Amino acid sequence: MNFRFGVYNDCGVRKLNKHILVMEDDAAIRQLLEQFLSSQGYNVTAAADGVEGLEMWDKAEYDLVISDVMMPNLNGHDVVRILRQQSNVPIILLTALNEEHQQVEGFEIGIDDYMTKPFSYRVLIKRVEAVLRRSHPVPAGSWIEFQDMRLDLDSYNAYVSGEPVSLTTKEFEILKMLIMQAGKIVTREQLLDTVWGYDYYGDNRIIDTHLKNIRKKTNSMFIKTVKGVGYKLER
Repeated sequence: MNFRFGVYNDCGVRKLNKHILVMEDDAAIRQLLEQFLSSQGYNVTAAADGVEGLEMWDKAEYDLVISDVMMPNLNGHDVVRILRQQSNVPIILLTALNEEHQQVEGFEIGIDDYMTKPFSYRVLIKRVEAVLRRSHPVPAGSWIEFQDMRLDLDSYNAYVSGEPVSLTTKEFEILKMLIMQAGKIVTREQLLDTVWGYDYYGDNRIIDTHLKNIRKKTNSMFIKTVKGVGYKLER
């Protein structure tokens, strides 16, 4: 869909899309993790247990591992021990056990962060971002673009065909999410959850107003309305 995501540096443009490996035996949680992380622009591979997860680990490169602790066949702590023999990839463990010794053991074997179930997906995203920032520092000048639209993620400046466009913060975040999910339908609920947060209880038609303004300011023909569902960017 001609979506690009990268940074300027001395060598030109470097791709920033992060690949996350999720290991979770609970199918419902696994699916939610995959969907929510994907909606934030991450490339996600999901495994139903530690054995399957390690098989997937051997087939690709990952920037982050998120693993449940209590899994059949191979638990999360054993997964961490195996990965630490091979890699310094950042690891976040998920557990239903809110016991100090479990968390201490996790940090002793080399994890980067811990989250106790049930957890907020928005908090998880912030933890993911923080861990990735520590392990993969981003050079100045990160940006995303789609066709003639370009967003500077550091300065929150927007450009169309090289000309600056004045977007509000909410408009910028909405357009950012649409670009990062180019070609896919983004529902009003997803936009509200990501841009406004789960504590928003107002009319989701507020999204329509913001999209109207974005279309007008960017003169974009690429933002399509999917009636009764949401929006998507397509050529």
